[in-house]
Amino acid sequence: VQDLLKQFGTCEPMITMEDSRNYRHKIYATFSYASSKDKQDKLQRGTKHTSGSRKIISGIYEEESHQVVEAERCLIQHECGEAILKTIRQVMQETKTMPYEEDKERGCLRHAYIRIGRSTGQIMVVLVTGTKEFPMRAKFVEALTKKHPDITTIIWNVNTKRTSMVLGEKDTVLYGDGFIEDGLCGLTFRISPKSFFQVNPVQTERLYEKAMELAKLSGTERVFDAYCGTGTIGLIAAKQAKEVVGVELNKDAVRDAELNKKRNQLQNAQFYAGDAGEFLEKEAAAKQKFDVIFMDPPRGGSSEKFLNSVVKIAPKKVVYISCNPETLQRDLVYLTKQGYKVENMVPVDMFPETVHVETCVLLCRTDT
Repeated sequence: VQDLLKQFGTCEPMITMEDSRNYRHKIYATFSYASSKDKQDKLQRGTKHTSGSRKIISGIYEEESHQVVEAERCLIQHECGEAILKTIRQVMQETKTMPYEEDKERGCLRHAYIRIGRSTGQIMVVLVTGTKEFPMRAKFVEALTKKHPDITTIIWNVNTKRTSMVLGEKDTVLYGDGFIEDGLCGLTFRISPKSFFQVNPVQTERLYEKAMELAKLSGTERVFDAYCGTGTIGLIAAKQAKEVVGVELNKDAVRDAELNKKRNQLQNAQFYAGDAGEFLEKEAAAKQKFDVIFMDPPRGGSSEKFLNSVVKIAPKKVVYISCNPETLQRDLVYLTKQGYKVENMVPVDMFPETVHVETCVLLCRTDT
């Protein structure tokens, strides 16, 4: 991070994590058979297979392929989630529920997605099928809730597309309310299957606390939260600002943001579905102002169109939270050529034991 951003100054020390194990409270797994080579060999010999005669595994895709690498235990994932995965594999074996084979478009269970609330202990399990039928769903609900009574909700998701995306469009709640809640920075947030919520709640709290510290909100500011998702950053800022406006393309996320606002009884935040850059353009044309902009874009960084809209609205401060220091460098080059100066850069080890890092940057207008 320092090497990429040295033209803007010196980074503060990395905010590290004391225990880098079991921090992932969000777990994805893909199901397959134990050996693709063994399967091909036996098919060539004309041997018929059933799911009961072959070991079912769960794991992650090998890089740049859809070959599943078995992972019965991953030391950065929450142990509770991995125990649930083990039960799912056992139930698949017992009920002869076949893993979905994308290349042959046959089978049933494709993925499992598990989310554990750190502060609430609530657990959501999403079972993703590659077909529109899930004949053993009642058996799965019965087995999972009996073995893991702490599960709060179970959802059946259908994803029939040939894609690396885990979740499809259709959700059916099989057990519970279809969502869980978790606490963050003194607020409570609703997490549904498609909600974006950081995987590491301990470091997320530290990251957002640092973002608020850099913003130095006094209660008089009008704040814009770009790429607002379910409203986490915006609602945390709303406790310290006069007004917060959040904009997000994902309509489901905006719905959750509104529910989170009501859940936390915060009246000074508004959330809109749409393009953040276009929203800022309209605000600038209407002579509206924002004092502080929080932006937390995806790994591809921000578009020049959006950055140009930031320059037009001309906030005194921009707090840029980045999950990719390479695109962060690119965007900082643009903003520093348009009247902003980098004041602070703080890396946060959000994903210990991996190469990925978050960085929180404060930029201030040079003419204020």
